[in-house]
Amino acid sequence: MPKLPGIHHKDAIRVLEKLGWRVIREGKHTIMGLGTQALPIPRHNPIHSITMGQIAKAAGLTPEEFKRML
Repeated sequence: MPKLPGIHHKDAIRVLEKLGWRVIREGKHTIMGLGTQALPIPRHNPIHSITMGQIAKAAGLTPEEFKRML
């Protein structure tokens, strides 16, 4: 069973903004940046749980930390 649920893309963006990530541009994906890192967030509703886990990992969070910030 996935550790993260599928969530709305706006919820994922809100959590990443709390961590200091900023929206760089929007299109089919929302591209968020932090320093020299870029992280694409798909604009699907909901974002698939496996994809959400990969996004959390790329942002430097464990699935449990990400879930607590929702």
